[in-house]
Amino acid sequence: MEFQFNFSINNAVEDTAGIGKMAPEVVQENESTKHKEVSSEEKQISQKSLSDCSALSQSREVTLPKKPSDPQSAKEHAMPTDVSKVLENKIMGTLPGTHCPDISVVEVAFPDPISSHSDLIPGVYEGGLKIWECTFDLLNYLSEAEIQFGHKLVLDLGCGAGLLGIAALKRNAEEVHFQDYNSSVIEEITLPNVLVNCAHQSDDDGGIIELSLTHCGGKDFNLDMLSKCRLFSGEWSEFTKLLLNSNKPLAKYDIILTSETVYNPDYYEVLHDTLSNLLGPNGCVYLASKAHYFGCGGGILLFTKFIEEKNVFKSRILKVIDKGLKRFIIEMVFKNSL
Repeated sequence: MEFQFNFSINNAVEDTAGIGKMAPEVVQENESTKHKEVSSEEKQISQKSLSDCSALSQSREVTLPKKPSDPQSAKEHAMPTDVSKVLENKIMGTLPGTHCPDISVVEVAFPDPISSHSDLIPGVYEGGLKIWECTFDLLNYLSEAEIQFGHKLVLDLGCGAGLLGIAALKRNAEEVHFQDYNSSVIEEITLPNVLVNCAHQSDDDGGIIELSLTHCGGKDFNLDMLSKCRLFSGEWSEFTKLLLNSNKPLAKYDIILTSETVYNPDYYEVLHDTLSNLLGPNGCVYLASKAHYFGCGGGILLFTKFIEEKNVFKSRILKVIDKGLKRFIIEMVFKNSL
């Protein structure tokens, strides 16, 4: 099965793995600019390229909301008691070329205007329908560095397909929360992915599996694993309010995983507040990003500068992926953490 990566947001789609396609009104990357922007950050860190992958196949389209006038309200999505409506006739495949070969992904169709015009519609769609390249960078790093999730409360922030949270779940996290801006992404993509990865299913031939009720009956699920998952949608500040104002006391997160979430500088303040409000005192954020996002103006260098000015977190570069436009994995912890 083939999977689609779109390597930058809105005006440019990078082709760093040799399989991308150019979007309308592309902003071309200047070679001298590319190296100048990141030269000061070059560290003696081992570099590893991603395996080539291509288009995520289409099944049925996801309906997106109209642009709201207020921030997208947050809500928790209940786990279904009957999985037939979620998984019936779904097609899934195992992720190729990563350190997480046991993670499966269901296929999804991209609705217009997403498929033909833009990878981002601010206030309507924030990229959750596509599996972005840095997600695979972070998946690889978590495996290479043998990050431990046992007895940890984990948040997959801006989860999209939920692959990072699923990786934590499969590595014995105590509990995993998945959050995405769009409720349609949670219901149509994240939830099915969580369900298929909590099912005892495999394909001995390594091919595509069509999930049916005979394959996905309740007896086939790891119910203990499924009970560890909670799913949320909504804008970050609203999501934070939902958790902090809950009748159930919030146990703050030990680990927050997030990928491709620093593309827009307009979101840095709310992202910073979300991380500082929800991360535990000795918790850690693992964040994956490109050096720069053409068309949006954000990127890892601008975001780390923002962090320094806020003086709440300290950050360090864990890995640089130097293929095409540079990509980074960073770690963030509180300055007063042990």
